[in-house]
Amino acid sequence: MTLSLYIARRFLWTVTKVFLVFFGILMLIDMIEQLRRFSNRGVGLAEAIELSLLNVPETLYRVLPLIMIMGSIAMFLGLARSSELVVVRASGRSGLRFLLTPLLVSIALGMLIVAVFNPIVAGTSKQYETLRASYARGDGSVLSVADTGLWLRQGTEDGQTVIQAARANLDGTELTGVTFLTFGRDGLPRLRIEAASARLEIGAWVLTGSKSWDLTADNPELRASSRRTRHGLPRI
Repeated sequence: MTLSLYIARRFLWTVTKVFLVFFGILMLIDMIEQLRRFSNRGVGLAEAIELSLLNVPETLYRVLPLIMIMGSIAMFLGLARSSELVVVRASGRSGLRFLLTPLLVSIALGMLIVAVFNPIVAGTSKQYETLRASYARGDGSVLSVADTGLWLRQGTEDGQTVIQAARANLDGTELTGVTFLTFGRDGLPRLRIEAASARLEIGAWVLTGSKSWDLTADNPELRASSRRTRHGLPRI
């Protein structure tokens, strides 16, 4: 029992050291990337550290199997250099029984990571995307990422338009499953448009497979118009 506890503590400490090494390397690489990407947006070292702290957990979560493997190799190499493996074998303990303790610790770590670390990664990743979008666009209030999809807001001289999309490409210039809801200066809804897809071009959103409703009419559905041709709206 004492030997098993010693092996478990040694394994946990070795995996922790490998984890910290990977964390430091990934933080340094990600900070440099964030500074390079947002240098023209006035992002300094503090903002880059914040972005990296939110982004690195997702990368660490993906490479956790590699960290576990390298931690195991490092532990056994350390035991071999100190001749502790020879002593354990000389005491009569079999090799398979010796491997049982690291195996059980790995299973326990995996369950803990799924239960605790996975929700943390999901939260930090969502926060990172929101913060990165605010730095990329210079205004965090025009874009929101939620469980219902991507939300955008655009303003014109005639009022505001709220855009909701089920999916979008990386730079947000191509949307799928789009709904446009236009409000007048009085804050009342004026127009609703649903489209299969939308693409941002110079001066307009170009819609495909759109249907529009005039919300100022007595019966918007009666006057609704469906189009298979492309249709433009004022751009953001």
